Amino acid sequence: MNHTVPTGVATTVEGHRLSLTHLDKPLWPDGWTKGQALHYYARIADVMLPHVRRRPASFLRFPDGVGAQTFYVKTPPPGTPNWVPRADVPSRTEGTKPHVTVDDVASLIALGNLGCLEVHVPQWTAPHPELHDLLVVDLDPGPGTSIVQCARVALAVRALLAHDGLACAVKTSGSKGLHLYAPLRPSPAGRVGAYARSLARALSGALPDRVTATMAKAARTGKVFVDWSQNNTAKTTVAPYSLRAGPFPAVSAPVGWAEVESCERPEELVFTPQQVLDRVERYGDLLGGLLDPVLAGPLP
Repeated sequence: MNHTVPTGVATTVEGHRLSLTHLDKPLWPDGWTKGQALHYYARIADVMLPHVRRRPASFLRFPDGVGAQTFYVKTPPPGTPNWVPRADVPSRTEGTKPHVTVDDVASLIALGNLGCLEVHVPQWTAPHPELHDLLVVDLDPGPGTSIVQCARVALAVRALLAHDGLACAVKTSGSKGLHLYAPLRPSPAGRVGAYARSLARALSGALPDRVTATMAKAARTGKVFVDWSQNNTAKTTVAPYSLRAGPFPAVSAPVGWAEVESCERPEELVFTPQQVLDRVERYGDLLGGLLDPVLAGPLP
């Protein structure tokens, strides 16, 4: 992880000329700047890019900071260099539209330079939206619960997936919840969605006092919501190692199962960019198994 972002305005990244602007602008309430965000992405790119490459990306764009106006961006934002890769994504209502794919360091920095600092990707790679190669189980804590309760439910999810022959890895959402991923042999989107929904229902049936699979927010108080809809082809999930637009710079960070098992306080599963960089230096990519085709399982 030896990429760096120079402090000057004009630079070259992987042979592409970029003009980096407003590097000293604070984007988070604690004063963390755009330049620091770009520097983090340059350093984390080696482990982040394999998880987002060829996946049509959407972004939360906040060019004037977390507290200012934000934009959820699906199509390439104005100013996107023409060399940034693109993929056509079908829409039920708007036909086919181009999305960018963050395939290299230069693209990651170019989009970050435009304020696209929170990266979201689907569970499939272009050009095959009909085939998903990841199953995601999104655990979202309802009122009165926290990531601690999500960690307890995550262990039950892991057991159910293992029973069905699926290995899984886990990361924080970078906000309040957890995301579990199981690598799949490319499978029809409808089958993946149906399996995710049945998994959520099985969990809520087995743990009715702790889990709900119901979308209605009124049903979530005191429970962990298992959001199976994240497996819809049109949905995206915040990418591994992405920054989050919260009250301070946090990261959607891979964690080990021992950390999930021992979690007793929410702050134990909250990580800053520097902590994530340090963790990668120490542990490597804790989601690396998702990239190993040998570990990709068939849907049961």
